[in-house]
Amino acid sequence: EDTAAAAAAPVAPEATAEVTTSEPLNLTVEDVNDTSLTLKWRPPEMIGESGLNGYTVEYCKDQTNDWVVANPELIVSNRYVIKNLTAGDLLHARVKAVNAGGPSNPATLSEPVHIREVVDRPKIRLPRFLRARLVKQVGEQVNLVIPFNGKPKPVVTWTKDGQPLDPKKANVRNTNKDSILFVRKAERDDSGKYEMCVKVDSFEDKVTITIQIVELPGPPTSIKIVDTWGFNAALEWTPPKDSGNTEITGYAVQKSDKKTGEWFTVLEHYHQLNATVSDLIMGNSYSFRVFSENKVGRSEQASVTKTAARIQKTGIVYEPPEYKEHDFGEAPKFTTALTDRSATVGYTTKLLCSVRGFPKPKIEWMKNQMIIGDDPKYRQMNNQGVCCLEIRKPCSFDGGVYTCRAKNDHGEASVACKLEVKRKS
Repeated sequence: EDTAAAAAAPVAPEATAEVTTSEPLNLTVEDVNDTSLTLKWRPPEMIGESGLNGYTVEYCKDQTNDWVVANPELIVSNRYVIKNLTAGDLLHARVKAVNAGGPSNPATLSEPVHIREVVDRPKIRLPRFLRARLVKQVGEQVNLVIPFNGKPKPVVTWTKDGQPLDPKKANVRNTNKDSILFVRKAERDDSGKYEMCVKVDSFEDKVTITIQIVELPGPPTSIKIVDTWGFNAALEWTPPKDSGNTEITGYAVQKSDKKTGEWFTVLEHYHQLNATVSDLIMGNSYSFRVFSENKVGRSEQASVTKTAARIQKTGIVYEPPEYKEHDFGEAPKFTTALTDRSATVGYTTKLLCSVRGFPKPKIEWMKNQMIIGDDPKYRQMNNQGVCCLEIRKPCSFDGGVYTCRAKNDHGEASVACKLEVKRKS
């Protein structure tokens, strides 16, 4: 009977111990004067099933471990003012979160707080021209004067890309009102993000200044003559390896005939990586060179063609050598690609590109991979390799991806762009 009674008795569930919360987050000083210290923080990341009962705030003097509880009862706010403090003390402060499992690990201020009146909180008055990127050339001086406010006298620190400044590279001089950053002779590796911090006790202000040191670019990596016909020569080149720490703004193309050896500029501030030089003199041989350009100026050296372009005289009887005739057939190749465009509803717009190939390629235009064909809304033109699609008075439904496809017996090629049609503002 005793055994049966014991089997019938209900089993009590095992009690589970409540887990304490994690420590409060982002404990910082909101305000301080000669009698009080105001702290603020964020709730713990992990609280537990029973919820949060509140917080306790504690403080102690520097170089002691005598922690005093500032609030006799738990508080639920994420902000607390410790009052009746003694001016001149240096205090540590911490906050614990409390739940049914007990107090959490404390969140503690990283540095002790000096209990005194901060007459003027630190504030950096960054000049307007430094709010954007500051660009200087290699060899120029960098002399920045950054004014600030703050009493008592603030502590000023500078870093570059998160690291302390190298005194061999940059000098800093601080006064009660401003800080001066001076670089006598700027170099490329002086580029970066400079952070200035002004601190009074636990209050601070920071600014970041981006400095870019630029110089002349290097020459294009290579240049070659890709074709010669009539009085023309077609050139192609590749961008320089060294842009001078800034964007390439264009190229300058020059020609020189073997008779004089003098160089003459035929193209300046040219943006593409290929060009056709025309009006060459019959019977002459020409070399070509290309300079890179950026906002500083033109590269000191140029990339020169390894071979010369010979402009044949007309009227000379040409006896072809006895070998198989060269096949001049060429698959289509777009020399100028389509670019993304924006158009306004009701205003006719054009999409332009250029292609070469032999025999002359057949051109097809597509919208969203569907062939346009003879749609009267579109006008298709192809003049000497320049392909144009005119979209008459587009509406918002005419936006999409447009593709130009060129085909001949040797292959096909295509380019595409995105057209966005906006309503009138």
